[in-house]
This record gives sequence, structure tokens and C-alpha cells, in this order.
Amino acid sequence: MIEWPEVQRLMNAFPRSFINQHGEFIAHREANEYIILHDCESVLEVKCKVIEWFSRGAFKTAPFGERKNREFHRFMLDGINKYLFTSFTPNDMDEIYTYLGNSVNHERTLQFINSGYDMSVLQEDRP
Repeated sequence: MIEWPEVQRLMNAFPRSFINQHGEFIAHREANEYIILHDCESVLEVKCKVIEWFSRGAFKTAPFGERKNREFHRFMLDGINKYLFTSFTPNDMDEIYTYLGNSVNHERTLQFINSGYDMSVLQEDRP
């Protein structure tokens, strides 16, 4: 498992987040936004999960009414940006979710992270 200071940094990026008895990091309880943290052996694996699984919540998921959905999207986007030291926009999250969300292309996620989050990596081989 990753080191505790990294877990604390992740938790600080998503206020009111917690880790349950199953090793799941719950970023937002009401919207059921979580990643499995107990199997992450490196910071890179955590970053991949944050991008692959939280990008939908930062852009598309709509579990609430219109106003609360906007607040929820902002909460998730702010948490992602704080944890990854990025400044992604909602439009960036649209592309990130489209090309990397749900771990649809894990190798591309790794390329994206290793490039320093260069958005042009998402454009490669684009249909």
C-alpha cells in the first residue's frame, strides 16, 4: 500500500473524504465516488485511479439537481486539481473522461501522467 503521507495528501484534496474498512477511498459519500486504495502500491497507481475513475464525477455524473450537480462537479474537479497539482478545466475533464475514463485505455493514462498531463497525448491516434 502507498505511504500514509500520500494518503493524507489525497484526503486533503477531497474535504470530508474517508477510507472505509474495505480500503476504499470515498471522495464523496452522497455521489458514491470512490476508488479502491488498498491495492495501490505506488503514487502512480493512485494518480491513474484518480484520473480514470474521478474524471466522470468532475464532468458528467448527475446524481443531484442542477445546482448541486454543478457544485459536485466543481468539488471533484477541485480535488483532482489539488491532488495532481494541475489546473484542468471542465473542458479538459470532458476529454480526459472521453479518452481515459473508466480505465478504457490504461496505457494512455500512463503516457498522459508521464508527459506531465500534456493534453496533446489524448489527441494521438484520435479518430
